Amino acid sequence: MTVTNTRDQHPGHTATPKRHLAAIGLGHAIEWYDWGVYAVFAPFFADQFFDAADPTTAVLASLAVFAVGFGARPLGGILFGVLADRRGRRFAMMLAVGCMAAASFVLGLTPSYHTIGLWAPILLLVTRLVQGMACGGELPAAQTYLSEIAPPDRRGRWSSLIYVSSVLGNTTGIALGLLLTSQLSTTAMHEWGWRVPFLLGGAFGLITAYMRRVMEEPDVFRSSPESSTAPSMLTTIYGHRRQVGQVVGLSIGFTVVYYTWVVAAPSYAITTLHIGSTAALTAAICAAGVFMATMPLWGALSDRIGRKPVLLISVLGSAAVQFPLQGLLQDTAWQLFLALIIAMAPLAAGVSILPAVYAELFPTGIRSSGMAIPYSITVALFGGTAPYLLGWVSAHLGRSAFDGYVVVVLLITAATVLTLPETRASSLDEAH
Repeated sequence: MTVTNTRDQHPGHTATPKRHLAAIGLGHAIEWYDWGVYAVFAPFFADQFFDAADPTTAVLASLAVFAVGFGARPLGGILFGVLADRRGRRFAMMLAVGCMAAASFVLGLTPSYHTIGLWAPILLLVTRLVQGMACGGELPAAQTYLSEIAPPDRRGRWSSLIYVSSVLGNTTGIALGLLLTSQLSTTAMHEWGWRVPFLLGGAFGLITAYMRRVMEEPDVFRSSPESSTAPSMLTTIYGHRRQVGQVVGLSIGFTVVYYTWVVAAPSYAITTLHIGSTAALTAAICAAGVFMATMPLWGALSDRIGRKPVLLISVLGSAAVQFPLQGLLQDTAWQLFLALIIAMAPLAAGVSILPAVYAELFPTGIRSSGMAIPYSITVALFGGTAPYLLGWVSAHLGRSAFDGYVVVVLLITAATVLTLPETRASSLDEAH
């Protein structure tokens, strides 16, 4: 079967760089907003999808479905990564955000268990699988596109938009949760309030899909060899197995720290340290604002002094603060805020430039899929388990045992950084 070549099919008008950045940033934020609001609002919609006679079981079932979504992310990374390299970055990004928007609409409009019985949890599971695939596929296409359109001497700074957007999306979901729970009664939240964030996410997702429709493919992609004459995708990736291993090594440490401090810390503070939910979430939102503000600064620094020094500052800095933070974080919101700021300061350095580093490792023909396959599997294994391990290991072996685990994976990442070539300001046209 002949695959239609889309590399020369781009809009007749040229979108401005600001429109490119807005379409990437907004779309990425919406993806992570839709992904995150599920966990925020699960306590309110659980009894709508499962038997309300046992509320605790209903909540646990809904969280189990949340975990299933992580299992779909590697499949999405592989599927959309290959699509981005074969059919185009723009096509993959449009499809990813479109799937996420459709799933959010379906979830927000699904009748309750009382109305349609077992179809309710079945639809919940299907929508979460689709969201997992879309979320797993969004990152490789978006970060590859952004790296390819960025000026070489500002690629580090531009790449920070990816994680700024993802943190913004997660933070927006938390802020919306605080707003709705403060304005609506508990009964209203259970009956219909939980549907609001999903319907909003679906609407903004469709708007973003339209914005991405008018984006042009990067010049470096349109000028690369055609897929029909290129070697097999898997053969080419295998030929770059060193880079694949480097993606795994880089991702392990940053993934565990990110999911520990950015994703799981507020929940851990509420459930284990017994900090009030409103105070804990407010502290997390404020810390996220500082986190987002510092990432472009680290990205710009990497454009001046190189990727490897910034990565090492990030990894070794994160390892150095793990055990001291254990003594700082006790049972107050201000301690949580301070701990988050200290943890996120070195973390911001690394995650801000990871999209650029990944892109600079691979040639154009496999830039998206070469990163997506090892990255998505690593995140599913180490990111999806980090919140659970934080709670379980801390309860059974002590928090020091979990901090030791974090330091070990960070040292693995540090060793990987030492194997990287310095790629600051390198041309993405160059063969790797």
